[in-house]
Amino acid sequence: MGLEELALRLNDSGYKNWLKAARCLLLLREGLHPFITQHMRDFHGDLLNQNTLLRKPCETSCRPRGTKFSSPCRACSEWQRVILKHHRQRETATVNWGNCFPPRWRKDNWEVAKAYMPRGQGEVKGADQCDASALLNLINYCDYFQSVDLKCVREVIRFRNELMHSCEFCVKDEWMKHYQTTLKNLVWQFRNQPQMATVGRQIEEVSMFVCVCAPPLMLVLKYCACLFVCLIRC
Repeated sequence: MGLEELALRLNDSGYKNWLKAARCLLLLREGLHPFITQHMRDFHGDLLNQNTLLRKPCETSCRPRGTKFSSPCRACSEWQRVILKHHRQRETATVNWGNCFPPRWRKDNWEVAKAYMPRGQGEVKGADQCDASALLNLINYCDYFQSVDLKCVREVIRFRNELMHSCEFCVKDEWMKHYQTTLKNLVWQFRNQPQMATVGRQIEEVSMFVCVCAPPLMLVLKYCACLFVCLIRC
């Protein structure tokens, strides 16, 4: 791809929409970190206070594989039961147990959180290492997050999936309009969280951004490369 063609690509409205939409996901992820971190600490603490068996250590170094968790020890079996109890789709859920290291369940709230996330979270140690998709799925599936309108969450997940599966990395203006409205509705759900108020303003600024100019091309390329690396895991 020559520089002229690349410059045209960078100024294509559909591609700019894609970049702005992706940037908004990164901003949303950063805003969700404090809220989700605190909620998982509280959730984990409540579980331990309500069930003494959950405080006991793993007896056999239990290690699930993928969606299978066969023959857990007594303590891990109880954790498995409780995790499923708090899953919003407990009867039909496909849980990625392989995300978790069960011997840490009693001490590490994030090992519990990962049971409600898509696969591939095994090495993740906290909310700040998760992408927006993982955090939104946690809110969607764990019933401890009662204060959030799930319709908004699921809509953002749908838009995120459409964005990431755009083979041309382009989205239309009409799509962008609906996406921005949905994001604003979700951010409003967290209006009492100071960091999310900042995120709301930043998303608005991204939405109003118009021009990607050709002269500082290397800076634009560097930004695009960094953004792609952040999102490729989604």
